[in-house]
Amino acid sequence: MPQRLVLTGRSQEPRARFAEELRRLRTERGHSLRDLAKEVGWDASQFSKMESGQTLGGPEIVQALDQFYRTPGLLVTLWELAMADPTQFKEQYRRYMILEAEATSLWHYGVSRPPGLLQTEAYAREALMAGGLRGKELEQQVEARTGRRELLEGSEAPTFRSILSEAVLRTPLPNRGEWREQLEHLVEASERPNVTLQVLPFSTSFHGLASTDLMFLRLLDTRSVAYAENDVHGELISEPSRVERYQRTYDAVRDTALPPADSRKFILRMVEEVTCEAST
Repeated sequence: MPQRLVLTGRSQEPRARFAEELRRLRTERGHSLRDLAKEVGWDASQFSKMESGQTLGGPEIVQALDQFYRTPGLLVTLWELAMADPTQFKEQYRRYMILEAEATSLWHYGVSRPPGLLQTEAYAREALMAGGLRGKELEQQVEARTGRRELLEGSEAPTFRSILSEAVLRTPLPNRGEWREQLEHLVEASERPNVTLQVLPFSTSFHGLASTDLMFLRLLDTRSVAYAENDVHGELISEPSRVERYQRTYDAVRDTALPPADSRKFILRMVEEVTCEAST
């Protein structure tokens, strides 16, 4: 009779498991956080936050730790699993995040904010703070949101179209430098081959999405689902007839938005305005 496998007793939750492995590797080698900082080159407080689960860190620091501990690929793999884990998001968004990660193409319309996939860290922090988040939860959600940007990178990244109401570009961050960084990030994103960015100017007449943020996802099985959200409610929509109605409304908005080249020029003018304001 085969012996039963003995479980490790370690966490099966990706974020917690990553933090556990970091602590285990360091303590097994007898290093303090200060020792690790001297050897690897990052601040000891950064390693402390990673080992406590407050942050996952970036790919550079994780690769450096893999090299230092001589665990080729182990920590990077655990980090990738933690970054992709939908449980890091609030419960009401988890199903959507799973589908977003599987999508082959995405279409977005934004009423007052750029999509999470195109937000800088500073913008994400301000937006989440406006929603009432603070402390450890805030930092975890900022990291979760900015980590989603990797979805649009790489040779197999899905195609992504975002239509931004002009209100998005007229609602700045309190810090002018951070706001300029966000606008510049939108310009840079629009230059990627898989990203199309359009601006819907104020001069456009009333339309069916005037108060609704919307995202469409085309899935591997060719189905499309939609996620509609306003100030008080968000809904994942899979019923084909409803998705189709939203799609027709979205197409009408897309047809009245500025073309991609003109949209890029529009955002560049906004960058110049912020730069001029900052220098006066």
